Formats: sequence, C-alpha cells, structure tokens
Amino acid sequence: MGAMEQTPVEPTCYRHPGRVTYLSCSDCGKSICADCSIDTPVGQKCPDCAKSRGKATVITGRDLRSRSTSIPPVTMFLLASSVVVYILGALSGELNNSLFRNFALLSGAVSDGEWWRLVTSAFLHSGTMHILFNMYALYLLGPGIERQVGSRSFAGLYLASALLGSVAFTAFNSGPAVGASGAVFGLFGAWLASAWKGRNTAAGRAQLRSIGVIVGINLLLPLAVPRIAWEAHVGGLIAGFLIAFLWTQVARDERTRSGIAFGVAAVALVLGILV
Repeated sequence: MGAMEQTPVEPTCYRHPGRVTYLSCSDCGKSICADCSIDTPVGQKCPDCAKSRGKATVITGRDLRSRSTSIPPVTMFLLASSVVVYILGALSGELNNSLFRNFALLSGAVSDGEWWRLVTSAFLHSGTMHILFNMYALYLLGPGIERQVGSRSFAGLYLASALLGSVAFTAFNSGPAVGASGAVFGLFGAWLASAWKGRNTAAGRAQLRSIGVIVGINLLLPLAVPRIAWEAHVGGLIAGFLIAFLWTQVARDERTRSGIAFGVAAVALVLGILV
C-alpha cells in the first residue's frame, strides 16, 4: 500500500471559519479575512487588536480624518505654532524679514553651520494660500496618525520628514525655501506605506488608490505652478514611507516606533550638515 499524503490545511479567518485567507494580524498573528482586516500605519490588524488600543483611532481607507473632534497635542502644537509665526510676520514686516533672514532654508547658510534652518524653515510660509494648504493637510492627516502611533512617534515622523525634505532641497538648490510641505508629504508617505502593506485587502486597495491619486497630483503640481520645492516633497515622502514601512515590520510599541522615527531624523540631520 502506498503511503498516505496529508493534505495541508488552508488557514481560515478566526471570525469566519468558512473563509480561506492568507492574511494575518500584525499583532497577534491570527488569520483574518479581507472584511475583518483593519489597515493601520503599523500593519493590518484584527478587530480585537485594533479595539485593544483603547481610544486610539484606527486608520482606515474609508476616512482619512479622525472621528474625534479634539486635536492631539503634537498636531495642535504644530498647527498653532505655524499659524502664530505667520500672523506675527504678517503684522510686522520687519519681524517677518528677520524671521526669513535667520530661519529660512538656505543651502549656503546650512553649510556654514546654521543647521537649525533645516527644521525652522518648516514653520515659515510665504503666503496665505501656502500656509492654508499645508495646515489643512496637517489637520486632515495628523490627528489620525498621532492617535494611532502615539505622540512621540508622530513627532519623530514629522521631524524626520521635514529634515529629509530640507536635505533634498538643499542638495539641488542654492536659493531660499520655506514651508511645511516636506513634513506634510511625510504624512502622505506614512499613509502610502500603510495602504501598500494592506494592498491585498479591499480597504487597503481603496486607501492606496485614494492616497496614490492625491500624492500623484501634488507631485505633478510643480509642472503647472512655478516655485514649488518639489525636491522637499519627494524627500519628505520618502522619509514618511520609510518610517511607516519600518513600523509595520519591526515596531510593536511606541518606544520602538519613536526610536525608529527619531533615528531617521538623526540620519537626515547628519546628511543635511554634511551636504
């Protein structure tokens, strides 16, 4: 008699035993089907693990905005400080000139040791439409990410994206630049990484399409609108994508996530000083 062969058992969703699936929760490892999978910047989760995050808002492709009416602390600080700096500059031409002279991004000044410009330039804006666009994007994207990954991790993500955006700009330009666009594109990059990770789920595909269209339009915008620092956009996008991708692979707690984010920020700062 021939030996009997054991038929491999196909994994099924723990909530829907009749559904074969090859997706699994990034936290507990349980098999989940597309309907049960919840996409987040730190991987796809089962409903139980997503619920265990308490009051944290789970990021899904259905809604890029947080359902909560309150704005978490780091996002609030970034919004308020940028707006206050812009208003003060608008009220005093002399102060505005001083702010731009001492804190705007300028490749030659950074090379001379004024490394802080790599960060401070993200809090300066050249006009009303400029700051409205960036702050509106921060308001839409920031709260959901901050609640999901924690304030320290979000601060590291924003800082690293701003820094790498500035580094990318100074590598190809000698003129001045201001704006939070690099940091904002880092938030887009984090969403893009989340959507890419969950591209095999219905929610992930929907999120990937939505973010892909938004990012694509903004990356092509410099072709129609002059004086847009597209290099900063690309640098910030890369930083945000890289950090969120690493979060999905190795990070299981905020300490690890914040360590990754601030580590990328430190590398970007060193690059900015050396370049």
